[in-house]
Amino acid sequence: MAERTWQQQMDNWLGLLCSGDERAFAQFIDKYKETVFLCCRRLGLREDEIEDVASEIFLAAYKGLKGYRGKAELGTWLWSIAYRQAVSYLRKNRRHLQLEDEFQNELAGSEHDEPIVVTQDKEQTKIIWEAVERLPRLWALSIILHYREEKSVVDIAKIMRIKKNTVKTYLFRGRERLKQMITATLGENIDVDN
Repeated sequence: MAERTWQQQMDNWLGLLCSGDERAFAQFIDKYKETVFLCCRRLGLREDEIEDVASEIFLAAYKGLKGYRGKAELGTWLWSIAYRQAVSYLRKNRRHLQLEDEFQNELAGSEHDEPIVVTQDKEQTKIIWEAVERLPRLWALSIILHYREEKSVVDIAKIMRIKKNTVKTYLFRGRERLKQMITATLGENIDVDN
């Protein structure tokens, strides 16, 4: 019964949202702004660029809401818009995006002077997510979408507009690189496949 009421509330909210209700759209922005900011950061936008691009993302979402039919989860639909808008911005404003070179520079500049001691699972998780931040952008974005946002390979492929096998490759290579990075940092093997 409670689940049905929640679904009815969600349907009502989506109806208001799709009809252009300003209050519903303000709630939509509040609910998803961190998701949009995360996508922008993962794709390498600077903090001073993120707000402008996020505004463009929400404007595109607002314009596209009338065409939203619920085929994809609302969060997945928004990730797709955010990804396309951020990549478009990067293409227009940064023609020479060199993912591998940037990864090497970030990795070289982020060496720790002190050994990291992992005392709890929480600390280990923090180390893993910090390592994800140093992966090439597309690998990191795939890992974030899959493990943090709990998106399926199919959803990630839709969001990034790439083939499912490419997503699987990004996930595989990202996990392998993470294992190498964490082993080098901690001097021990950690299972990052979970």
